Amino acid sequence: MKTGIRVPSRRWLALAAVLLATFMDLVDVTIVNVALPRIQDDLDAGYAAGQWMAAVYALAYALLLITGGRLGDIVGRRRVFLAGIVGFTIASAVAAAAFTPGMLICARAAQGAFAGIMVPQALSVITVQFAPGRERTLAFSLYGGLLGVAQVSGPILGAVLTEHGLLGWRAIFLVNIPVGLIAFAGAARWMDDSRAEPPPRLDPVGVALISAASLLLMFPLVQGREYGWPWWCAALLVAAVPALLAFAAYERRRERRNSGPLVPPRLFAQRSFTAGLVLALALFAGVSACFITLTWGLQFGLGWPPMKVALTGLAWPAGVACTAQYTHRHGHARARRLVGAGTLVMAVALAGLSVLVAVGEPTPAAMVPWLFAAGLGMGLALPILANAVISDVPVHDAGAASGVFNSITQLGGVAGVAAAGLLYFAAAHGTAAAGTASTAAAPDGTARALAFSAAACLAAAALSGLLPRSIASDDPGRLPFSDTVETSGRPR
Repeated sequence: MKTGIRVPSRRWLALAAVLLATFMDLVDVTIVNVALPRIQDDLDAGYAAGQWMAAVYALAYALLLITGGRLGDIVGRRRVFLAGIVGFTIASAVAAAAFTPGMLICARAAQGAFAGIMVPQALSVITVQFAPGRERTLAFSLYGGLLGVAQVSGPILGAVLTEHGLLGWRAIFLVNIPVGLIAFAGAARWMDDSRAEPPPRLDPVGVALISAASLLLMFPLVQGREYGWPWWCAALLVAAVPALLAFAAYERRRERRNSGPLVPPRLFAQRSFTAGLVLALALFAGVSACFITLTWGLQFGLGWPPMKVALTGLAWPAGVACTAQYTHRHGHARARRLVGAGTLVMAVALAGLSVLVAVGEPTPAAMVPWLFAAGLGMGLALPILANAVISDVPVHDAGAASGVFNSITQLGGVAGVAAAGLLYFAAAHGTAAAGTASTAAAPDGTARALAFSAAACLAAAALSGLLPRSIASDDPGRLPFSDTVETSGRPR
């Protein structure tokens, strides 16, 4: 008589490797912010160079997300993913060894570029390797939960490694090396090298148009406040509109000719995809505005040390952990309801935090309940969001859809930081430098920026009604993480 044992499925092991690398990339968007004062002192870098160390990663990352997603469809998702891991890991080693500001800025640009071609493969792997239903829902939930944890982990890990690491700020880059090697080994062993069938052709004109539009949009949002919002920043933002329109027209023409557009316009005919992108834009703008505001308000305004800020912020991922498991179990059946409820809870919690800061100097004990409540809301909404947005996307467009979704979340993050900077530093009577904002002005600016975060999450809650009510579910009796294998070793 044959007996069966449960062994981990290859696709789940592949997903684990992909999520590990994705977490590493997303954390690196913000991990430098906390360590920046130490880096500037050690490398004798000016304020402008310090800002570029943080900003150039986001710029390079955003420029290549859509192109990176489509490259996976064309060349093969494993091949592109592995190339991204190798490049990112090498760039991290160069950043850790940097001895001049210019060397570190170049290494950060390379990190962002390789992350831009690596991260879109995560959603592609889920869409291609997991059939619609419970398994795909769980895989998307893990990805969504990772997005939420990565949003809050960057500053926390940055503080821990900078304050207590043996190598100081260099540890925030060195830690990527073993993580990258593990992710590379796992992806090379277990990830299938899928691609679109038939593979589309590369769209170089589309790449050029979307890269130009992204640069016109992202550069002023990232650097506008540092330059005092001169007229040319507004001009670049305005110029992004015709660039995007030109890209859309060109892509429609390629689709009519069946020439393999970089971003197939047919994606936007699906209400869940289009509405979900707008919702994700609002949500990530609110979350990023919240965390950068707390860093400015608590660290610069109230003089809290980085570790105190980081420990207080742990309440947020603790809240995520409390509700994420519920979303994993019930997200496929209650997608719209969970996203709406979660974003509404986040809006209420951030509004409460704004009022708390406005009425007096906050303490960790007073802030923790509101941060925990915001985490509870994120745990309800974010794990199912990506699945709700991409659930109706055809498999052959998975890479393009993944690139667009990741680009929108990144754009939302950058827009949120830009809005928070306008609201926060307006209280400093035009002072542009974060380190010179007055303590007296900090509570007022912090409260206004947190109110913006609450409003952005409220807008996301309002848009949740356009998402699908539920997501297709497969056999509920099947164990998601394993395959049944006979004693002979052959999968059943």
